[in-house]
Amino acid sequence: MTEYYYNLETGRVEEGRISQGLNRMGPYATYEEALQALVRANARNLQWEEEDRKWDEDWDGEPQDS
Repeated sequence: MTEYYYNLETGRVEEGRISQGLNRMGPYATYEEALQALVRANARNLQWEEEDRKWDEDWDGEPQDS
């Protein structure tokens, strides 16, 4: 099965493990999924930040400083 990776350095999708691990995101099942790697990561990060904010508020009623 072919795996696709998003190369953070070049901004290109690669088929297989071509670049170093530090420079790639994946694996993804399709080229299109790999192409959307940064969009998906950003959406996931925003979701986690919102969940953290809600958790902080539930903890003591006020957000806590990090």
